[in-house]
Amino acid sequence: MIRSVSLLSRTDGMTYEEFVRHWVEVHAVLAHAVPGLKRYVQLQIVEERRRPDVPALEVEIDGIAELWYNDRESMMRALGSPEMKTLQADGARFIGRIKTFTVEERVIF
Repeated sequence: MIRSVSLLSRTDGMTYEEFVRHWVEVHAVLAHAVPGLKRYVQLQIVEERRRPDVPALEVEIDGIAELWYNDRESMMRALGSPEMKTLQADGARFIGRIKTFTVEERVIF
């Protein structure tokens, strides 16, 4: 499996509650239609923890999205699909800033 992990911040002027409501009630429904998308996970930020021995990154994050695919080829096909274009267009309505990574998982235990 391969996945895309995105750090999300809401648009300016939107409350956290409005962001979460749109993300859950509208955006998640659209994700179901994306071909090749095997798993879609929304991680909602409930608190930030800081360590006293390591400086924190100064970044405001309202949520983290994980999109799972069988392989890179499936991911690339999904990214080019009309359904993904619809999902991305909706994301532009409530996501103000985004940082996305393609990651492969290495389970340690």
